[in-house]
Amino acid sequence: MFDYTVISEKTIEGAIQSLEESLKEEKFGVLWMFDIKEKLQEKGLEFSKEYKVLEVCNPVEAQRVLIENEMAGYFLPCKMVVYEYDGKTKIGMPKPTALISMLNDEKMKNFAEDIENRLINVINKSK
Repeated sequence: MFDYTVISEKTIEGAIQSLEESLKEEKFGVLWMFDIKEKLQEKGLEFSKEYKVLEVCNPVEAQRVLIENEMAGYFLPCKMVVYEYDGKTKIGMPKPTALISMLNDEKMKNFAEDIENRLINVINKSK
C-alpha cells in the first residue's frame, strides 16, 4: 500500500492538535498546514469537506537523509493529511518507504523504514 490511513473519533481540529503533540515527542514539527477547502473556496470553487495537509519534518533526520542522498529531498518534508470522509475524520500519510523505494538505495530504504515506523506510531497515538 502507498499510504497508511486510520479513522479517528476526534474532530479535524482535535486530530491535528493530537498529531502536533505526538509529533513533538518524535522531534518532528509541523512546518506548514495547507487548508485545501479554504483555498478552493477562496478561488470560488465549491468544496465542502475539510481537508488539511500538514508538512512535517525532523531536521536531524532531514539532514541525515540529504547527506546520504540529495535525491531524497524530492520527498521532503513528509506529508500527513487530516480530512473528512463519510462523516468521519481520517488521518493518513504516504508511506516514506513507498516513496523512497524509487531511489533504489538500500541505505535510504532503512532510513525510510525508521521514519515510517515513527510516523505510524504518531498517527496511532493521535487517533
